[in-house]
Amino acid sequence: MQPGQEVVVSCQIEHASTARAVVCEAYRAAASRVVVRYADQHLRRAAIELGPQEMLGRSPEHVLDWIRSWRQKPPALISLTGDPEPELLGDLDPALVGKSEPHDERAIYLPLVGERLLNWTIASSPNPGWATTVFGEPDLERLWEAVATATRLDAADPVAAWHDHNEKLQARARQLNERGFDAIRFRGPGTDLTVGLLPASRWICAAIKTANGIEHIPNLPTEEVFTAPDWRRTEGTVRATLPLSVTGSVVRDLELRFAGGKVSDVSASEGADTVRAQLEADPRAAYLGEVALVDGDSAVKKTGLVFQNTLFDENASCHIAYGTGLPMALDGTDSLGPEELIALGINVSRVHTDFMIGGPRSTLTASTPMACRRRFCVTTPGCSRALGDVADGEPVQGRRQPPERAILCQQLRLGAPLGNATLLDDEDLVGPADGREPVRDDHRGAAA
Repeated sequence: MQPGQEVVVSCQIEHASTARAVVCEAYRAAASRVVVRYADQHLRRAAIELGPQEMLGRSPEHVLDWIRSWRQKPPALISLTGDPEPELLGDLDPALVGKSEPHDERAIYLPLVGERLLNWTIASSPNPGWATTVFGEPDLERLWEAVATATRLDAADPVAAWHDHNEKLQARARQLNERGFDAIRFRGPGTDLTVGLLPASRWICAAIKTANGIEHIPNLPTEEVFTAPDWRRTEGTVRATLPLSVTGSVVRDLELRFAGGKVSDVSASEGADTVRAQLEADPRAAYLGEVALVDGDSAVKKTGLVFQNTLFDENASCHIAYGTGLPMALDGTDSLGPEELIALGINVSRVHTDFMIGGPRSTLTASTPMACRRRFCVTTPGCSRALGDVADGEPVQGRRQPPERAILCQQLRLGAPLGNATLLDDEDLVGPADGREPVRDDHRGAAA
């Protein structure tokens, strides 16, 4: 936040102690005013069970007018997360739960985020309910310790640690951008998904800047490099590798099928109707808005925990999101309206739901446009190694490869300098359809 700027804190009532601390720090940093918006999921449940259906998800007009005013006078937004009762709404009609989402508010402020008018962040607020979800008991101290590790608060100098981490992520993003990828393909158990990218797509991460130059880190923690895919070019099937907490329910074993860019089929052992309700929230909710890569060095992943919280779990695994896209991932989009963004290939929706698809048996390959005929491949657990590329037919180790099969594989983590590479054929690199690690014959060298 900036001196003299208004601050808006959004949280659950169970986050009150953290919210109070945030308010104090904001005033110490010269905030002009701090507004805290408390929500109570039990009140939402009451509205769904007892209130008139036509009023679900309708915010008071004075609230909507206030959010509209952010375009002229942008506040700093701070959202606290950490669901104390992630399955509180799980026994209710998913269609009504979905309808109760504040879509009217999102329709106003999401474009402000996309236009980079707001400096904002999402941070955690550990609470006994969330601790019980993670550990099976309300061990709040243990959860705080895990959060501290995941967000580098246990470093000797957390601020310096975050600056170093941001620089590493920015280096990874630059490396990906230099290759100009056209598509990303994920493969693993239950997954064979190709996500097309836009010619102007940029990989971004960690710290971003508002249109007027305020640098901020939107997610704490963050371990991802991400971009906006072409909403028209997603094909195949994908299986979530972690549970998804969404709208008061937990979705388990989620599987989606995409055709022509759109989700055409949904299945899950629990919560499928909740996802279907989200995908029906508006005509564009069923298209992809984000693809993100997370490597094996993730501080969240190193905790060994499933937080059952998207902010944390998405930063331990490669993930995608259905719903609205990320205009900030393309230059020159700040002033574009919804129809212009859609025409450009960036999805626009009132929904944005991330779910995790990376795992120890996952593989990933990224291809450049056909004119370049190169591929970039990631084969290690959690998408944790970066692979380079080679020009068509380039001789390596005295051998020439057919242009369509030439792949240079590098055994380095994502973002590391290129080098020490070995040429592999596509069939050797990717391995079986079930996502197991590729194995090569002895005379052709070790597996990547």
